Amino acid sequence: MDLSSLKPAEGAVKSDAFRRGRGHGSGNGKTAGKGHKGQKARSGAPRPGFEGGQMPLYRRIPKRGFTCRNHKEIIAINVSALEKFDNGAEVTAESLLESGIIKKVADGVKILGNGDITKKLTVKVNAVSKSAAEKIEAAGGKVEVI
Repeated sequence: MDLSSLKPAEGAVKSDAFRRGRGHGSGNGKTAGKGHKGQKARSGAPRPGFEGGQMPLYRRIPKRGFTCRNHKEIIAINVSALEKFDNGAEVTAESLLESGIIKKVADGVKILGNGDITKKLTVKVNAVSKSAAEKIEAAGGKVEVI
């Protein structure tokens, strides 16, 4: 193999060798696909989104809020949802996913303190509220923040 035998994969490159404005027989003669006169037929046609001096759509629509680049999507569940597990079970993000309590594991899982728990569980999640930790430990369980 040498440099002269290299070529792109089949269908990867579209030919740009089509010569516009080379007579009627070429199928793209006379106006060369630019129609008749007008601003877009001339050289130096305006950029995409230009509306002839009218305030463009992207500037007419109101801008609201902002999007934080470092935003983390934390899935919040209540202590009452942990009643689904057996006594002595270990609760992790994966076990919550398998049991159907959460639909996806985004950037983490946080346990909130709404509701009651009666089972002794070992909870290993990214974050736990103070009231949730108290309820889990009061039921005889353990809380580990990973």
